[in-house]
Amino acid sequence: MTTPDSRPLRADARRNRDRLIEVAARAFAQDGPDVTLDAIAREAGVGIGTLYRHFPTREELVEAAYRSELARLCDSASQLLDAGPPDAALRAWMDGFVRYMTTKRGMSGALRALIATGGDPFSRSRAMLTAAITDLLQAGTAAGLLRADIEPDDVLFSLSGLSLAATTPEHHTRMSRLLDLLMDGLRHQASSGTPAD
Repeated sequence: MTTPDSRPLRADARRNRDRLIEVAARAFAQDGPDVTLDAIAREAGVGIGTLYRHFPTREELVEAAYRSELARLCDSASQLLDAGPPDAALRAWMDGFVRYMTTKRGMSGALRALIATGGDPFSRSRAMLTAAITDLLQAGTAAGLLRADIEPDDVLFSLSGLSLAATTPEHHTRMSRLLDLLMDGLRHQASSGTPAD
């Protein structure tokens, strides 16, 4: 991480920046676009001057928070694959995707304000998400656990559609069942050898 004048950030400055991004993502998701920067700085345990040194405008903080959440989700694909079987990794990643979409929905007002100023926080989103899903699907296919005819965009569109329904705690319980059903459809089914009627 470098500052605008290309000097690397000190370790404590990097920690402050990372903490600000983490708190901002949560605050924008929970409290919407009207959360104050003072409140974010206070929760992050830094002064408002520190926040402005890292993020001179509100829009820069919004974009950094959104991109951090996106990167966290996409990076988790390889970590999940390292931790267990590919089908379990994909199912766990789906839970992460729903959390990401919930955060993004909570940040929608802040993101709209950013777009209105000419920012484009979504410029790489689809490519990053598709790459993560592709890695998970390829690992699952290679292991014989997932069907080989699945397109990454099919999974992305299915997850996006399902995520739109997860608006209350009651819906989150149903969401888990729906994601399990989606996984059942993605799993490789061995042929039973029974001729069709």
